[in-house]
Amino acid sequence: MRERLFHREPYAFTADSPPQLIAAALGATLYSPATRPQLADDILKQAGRGVISMVICLEDSIDDAEVVGAEENLVRHFRDLAARPDAEPPLLFIRVRAPEQILDLTHRLGPAIRLLSGFVLPKFTEERGVPFLESLAAAEAASGRRLFAMPVLESPQLLHLESRAETITGIARTVDKYRDRVLALRLGVTDFCSAYGLRRPPHMTAYDVQIVASVIADVVNHLGRADGTGFIVTGPVWEYFRVQERMFKPQLRQSPFLEVRAEELRQALIEHDLDGLLREIELDRANGLLGKTCIHPSHVMPVHALSVVSHEEYSDARDILRPERDGGGVMRSAYTNKMNEVKPHRAWAERTLRRAEVFGVAREDVGFVELLSAGLPS
Repeated sequence: MRERLFHREPYAFTADSPPQLIAAALGATLYSPATRPQLADDILKQAGRGVISMVICLEDSIDDAEVVGAEENLVRHFRDLAARPDAEPPLLFIRVRAPEQILDLTHRLGPAIRLLSGFVLPKFTEERGVPFLESLAAAEAASGRRLFAMPVLESPQLLHLESRAETITGIARTVDKYRDRVLALRLGVTDFCSAYGLRRPPHMTAYDVQIVASVIADVVNHLGRADGTGFIVTGPVWEYFRVQERMFKPQLRQSPFLEVRAEELRQALIEHDLDGLLREIELDRANGLLGKTCIHPSHVMPVHALSVVSHEEYSDARDILRPERDGGGVMRSAYTNKMNEVKPHRAWAERTLRRAEVFGVAREDVGFVELLSAGLPS
């Protein structure tokens, strides 16, 4: 199956791989409340469905009164996972509420800390972020385990125009100081909308909400630069889904004609409120974002299918980065449909090949429909 789909298959990576590779490989990061009674089984179930990274949430997804019980549940299930010799969970992160939780949970997890890749830091600003990152450094030293931070940019100070520039500058100072520990920056668009009583409908993307789009643009402008100073910034959450036993029609896999399969897929996505998700993923990429926050398993396959590098993108990137073209220049693409300028397109090409490492390169005649339908349950 993989040979039929991929011109270049995805590389294997682990939680101990280089940070740049892990950051590019996060994909659809699935959030789960820490209160789930079968948390360990749920984690392994999602890993079996292709989830690469998960966040176990102790913050907004649970009630304030549930925090103590949620922490106990999280620790118990991490220990359960660690006791299963054949368990292969995805990259696991914990979203905490307060800095002191980081060191406390690290101690309570004991040997099960080996399953943890890091912590998600909510409502991140310079003032709030420094204590979180100091706690992370202390937890890393205490456990002997490399632990990453994923700050969430979602505070009102970042949204409000009069404080935005100062807030972004402060965030930049903070994450640059702890650059070795900051894996990626995440956008909390739901909180942005909340500050103005907004909620985008399923036919609109985050980029259709102008006040949100302006924040995304400013964050990427300052924190997502491709000159070596920036970080990977992940796409915002898509909050719509429908709960059904089967997401797609069984005949989608059985149709022998691409045109029919494409139309069936399009209708299935529209019926399940995912047409907007697909448009938003494309806009994420066009606006410099990589990966996406997800709150439902049905979002994972579309995010990953659209993360695979097309054969055309790969061909262009390879041509641009050929050693003999280090001096610059311009040439017609191998697909004869565009001009590739070596110097202006170099950063794009480098980013594209990094994505190709972790998500692979599709064969020339393989598109999104084939990649998505290949991952559907039989």
